[in-house]
Amino acid sequence: MEYTVSRDVDADAGTVWAVIADVERMPAWTSTMTRVRVLDGGELRVGTRVRVEQPRLPTATWEVTELEPGRSFTWASPAPGLRSVAWHAVEPTDAGRSRVTLGIRQTGPLGVVATLLGPLTRRYVDTEIAGIVAEATRTT
Repeated sequence: MEYTVSRDVDADAGTVWAVIADVERMPAWTSTMTRVRVLDGGELRVGTRVRVEQPRLPTATWEVTELEPGRSFTWASPAPGLRSVAWHAVEPTDAGRSRVTLGIRQTGPLGVVATLLGPLTRRYVDTEIAGIVAEATRTT
């Protein structure tokens, strides 16, 4: 299962990046996260592990696998039989505006579980991107 969504934001890329990179604040602007805790402290970097608690899903530990400061990060969460990879990216568009993109890919022998959870996963990604847009425009 793979799902990607993009939205234009009336905020500059730096403002949007500040929202998406401060992962511990995610529960403040999206109902899809109840608790997010950086296990390794400090700012995001490749190798940072983050514990994420979400309604209706098991608690998962995500590890940052790619990071382009100010632009994007990708993190992965392996579970027995299922690997989830998610990405958050922002790019400048017009003056003072940007585009944010979120996506998730789930693969592995238990991919049927990902297929069954597809509607929930897509709803969570849609809710999260709406929260990013709202938070970034609120802070400008």
